Amino acid sequence: MTYDNTCKYIASQNPASFVRWLLPFEEFTTVEILKTELPAEPIRADSLILLRLGNTILHLEFERLPYSEPPIPERMLKYWLRLYEKYRCRIEQVVIFLKRIDSPQVLTDRFQVGNTVHSYRVIRLWEEDPAPFLAEPALLPLAPLTRSDSPRALLEEVAGRIELIEDPAQRREILACTAVMAGLLHKPNLIRQLFREDNMQESLFYQEIVEKGEQRGLQRGLQQGLQQGLQQGLQQGLQQGIEQGQKQQAFLQTLRQLMRRVGEIAPTTEERLRALSLFQLESLAEALLDFSSPADLIAWLDNLN
Repeated sequence: MTYDNTCKYIASQNPASFVRWLLPFEEFTTVEILKTELPAEPIRADSLILLRLGNTILHLEFERLPYSEPPIPERMLKYWLRLYEKYRCRIEQVVIFLKRIDSPQVLTDRFQVGNTVHSYRVIRLWEEDPAPFLAEPALLPLAPLTRSDSPRALLEEVAGRIELIEDPAQRREILACTAVMAGLLHKPNLIRQLFREDNMQESLFYQEIVEKGEQRGLQRGLQQGLQQGLQQGLQQGLQQGIEQGQKQQAFLQTLRQLMRRVGEIAPTTEERLRALSLFQLESLAEALLDFSSPADLIAWLDNLN
């Protein structure tokens, strides 16, 4: 289960909390979660959730990286058109970037071609004040990714706030989700230290991770970690699976972008790409914007040695 899918789970379990955060002046009594019944393309069900309150639909899009095909602005326009055709109501769209990245694409908040302009909100979590997240239990999993001069101290404060949640079931769910999201910023040892695995075992979210896993590697990573012994901790197996799944996803996204930029990729070059680490793939995703031929890619790979 990827980070954006974890966010989708959090929002689906606590939709009113997300409405209060993103639409603070909106009056509502109930929030309905809409199923993604729109045509398959370009819907990415792992990152998208639709909340309906009255005559308004709140469309949330969680993203770890700003790179996608089709690009995010184009997707947001297509989503808006399809939603409006289906529901004929006000639609508020918010793209939430989870992990800090130095790319101008995280600043883009509109689709604009000629006279066609479609705007949406963009939230970069690393710029957000942590106070509202610390005050709302359902938002605590996102709090470690917000603005802080001391990320470790913030994570420790989040762990302390979770311990104060009175409902045991809610506390377990928030704990499991926070442990996953903290992996975007903190090392597994610290996460294991603050979020004990035995406190999460009865969490439905924890069980869903174990049962379903990440389609592109998380499940195998979890199973291997559990087979080695629970004493090694959930977070080790979880982190390995997440990294494997995220690496595969980053590889496929980067490969698609490269083929659009430089054309066909030779099999030998593709093997070199598969051997890159997740960090290197993320760096390549930024560097390829300046590529114009396969030679540029080869030169970039050679410079890694």
